[in-house]
Amino acid sequence: MISIDPKKNTERENYKLLTGSIIPRPIAFVTTKSEQGVINGAPFSYFNIVSSNPPMISLAIQRSKGYLKDTARHIQYQGQFVVHIVDEDNVSQVNETAAALPVTESEIEKANLSLIDSHCINVPGVKEAKVRMECRLVQTIPLLNGEERTGDLFIGEVVHFHLDDTIYYDGKINPRALKAVSRLAGSSYAKIGELFEIERPN
Repeated sequence: MISIDPKKNTERENYKLLTGSIIPRPIAFVTTKSEQGVINGAPFSYFNIVSSNPPMISLAIQRSKGYLKDTARHIQYQGQFVVHIVDEDNVSQVNETAAALPVTESEIEKANLSLIDSHCINVPGVKEAKVRMECRLVQTIPLLNGEERTGDLFIGEVVHFHLDDTIYYDGKINPRALKAVSRLAGSSYAKIGELFEIERPN
């Protein structure tokens, strides 16, 4: 067994250990709106469920040299965002949105994704996703390395769900129909793969 002190590692070394170990990770494709009204889209794999009562999700966004990334800045400004689940049918387009673009340009247009209005918030989503969740910001938690702010953890309440009728039945989502993809390390992704069941003990 190899023992490693993370304090003796660089950020990149710790990044590789975390992203290589904590797998698979769900991918949130997030749309936000800038102060100028430009719709931004970006994928994030530091993403998960926080609560079902009320329904809340978490999204961690690292800072770049101490500066907020566009998505984080827009979430703080608008207090609203849309989270989409990335699947086999849209992962290539979503990957295109990971390119660094000026804040005045929309990644949505570059990736040939189609905007669709939201019901409860003023940030649109994209039609190509089988699941999209309209979210309102509940809390922002600073992520610190000593006194340096290296990122932000956003907690959002889901105020409206949109589900493709091909994946939804009897109150449940069919994982085979959703075909969600997950993030591994580097350029690697994974599909759902083989399913199995284990009953929980009483």
